[in-house]
Amino acid sequence: MVIKCQNCPLRGKDLFVELSSDEVKFMEKFKSGELKIDAGTPLLMEGSNSPQLFTALRGMGLRYKLLPDGQRQVINFVFPGDFIGLQAGVMGEMGHSVEATTQMTLCVFDRSEFWNFFRAHPGRAFDLTWMAAVEEHFLGEAMASVGQRSALEAIAWALVRIFQRGNALGLVNGNTMPLPYRQQDMADALGLSLVHTNKTLAKLRDRQLASWMGGDLQINNIAKLAELAKMEVEETPKRPIM
Repeated sequence: MVIKCQNCPLRGKDLFVELSSDEVKFMEKFKSGELKIDAGTPLLMEGSNSPQLFTALRGMGLRYKLLPDGQRQVINFVFPGDFIGLQAGVMGEMGHSVEATTQMTLCVFDRSEFWNFFRAHPGRAFDLTWMAAVEEHFLGEAMASVGQRSALEAIAWALVRIFQRGNALGLVNGNTMPLPYRQQDMADALGLSLVHTNKTLAKLRDRQLASWMGGDLQINNIAKLAELAKMEVEETPKRPIM
């Protein structure tokens, strides 16, 4: 059964801005269906011209770029509520690939209606612009981590940001949240080798600051982990949902 926008399970999360009744009705017209995919399934490929746009309703994924020699740069991790395919919607083709890490359920939108979306509802169009600006801000932080933070600081920064996002989505239970990624994914996100990533995570575990094992992330002291990462622990801002 396709979930109606008015019954969307994400709308009740503290992370997301509440939609007006008119906005909900508009989104129900814009939504063309749902798609369920298994872990490891490519959703969008770099250079592709997808006729569809997506919102992650359930599950997690990865955005990444592949270099000609096969090396991979993970751009960021996809969480529930993320809008996927904006590049193709605006630029005509994807500049990166998106793949499911777990089983995912996605809300599907028809790209052919994208410009009508902007014309008919400028408030929702502004929401999309805001989301793009947040992505740009995150990429700036990530670039600073890759270029200027040590491996220990960079991994601490990544774990704090992931934990904050998970907490805002209600995924954290006590001091633990599911993190169904591989250490290789973290290494590819931060420009580190797998061995270096493994050793650095072991250091954080030995200091009893954080542990990532068996698909679960446990953070024992987020303030000290953030201090190590040379960052502030800030409240996660509310964000629009498509």
